[in-house]
Amino acid sequence: MSVPGESSHFIMAPEIRKQELYKIKIEEKNPRNAAVLMFFYPKEGITYLALILRPTYEGVHSGQVALPGGKVEEFDKNYESAALRETWEEIGVKSDSVEVLKQLTKVYIPPSNFWVHPFLGWTMKKPDFVRQEEEVAEVIEVPITQLLDESKVISKKLSTSYAENIEVPSFELNGYVVWGATAMMLSELKMLLKSALEV
Repeated sequence: MSVPGESSHFIMAPEIRKQELYKIKIEEKNPRNAAVLMFFYPKEGITYLALILRPTYEGVHSGQVALPGGKVEEFDKNYESAALRETWEEIGVKSDSVEVLKQLTKVYIPPSNFWVHPFLGWTMKKPDFVRQEEEVAEVIEVPITQLLDESKVISKKLSTSYAENIEVPSFELNGYVVWGATAMMLSELKMLLKSALEV
């Protein structure tokens, strides 16, 4: 099944971000690469998605909800192995226990100048999460039904690294507000899941 692509990202992109993405020539900025994992697992007969809460620190992604993942290192074989390595490091999920199903559409993050490459993966057994405390304040376990619930899409006034007090399309998942690049990637995942369920 093909992935929905950038149009699904723009559903959850703040207006100011959309305008910026239309204007800039990303490759001229020589962006770095990161990889993240949309990680599904079973719990009590329900499929869950693992998100993480970043600790509060001096930086552009302080205190944000994110997907497990991070910067691609020179020793990583490819983007997929970087996503699996980072997921192991951050939440303790062994790479060989994850079946990677699909690569989704990359997202550019202007404030940190990263291309983020998302992968969809799952495991048949609920893992015992082990947080990397410097990187992860909490593992947020989201039932997939929440992601598919249209009432969980909200608009929130937020101050971001690039604008004060702007309306930002967001997901409200487990009481956390998920916005920015993570929400854009989850929007594509949601469209992919909904189209699969309609088949």
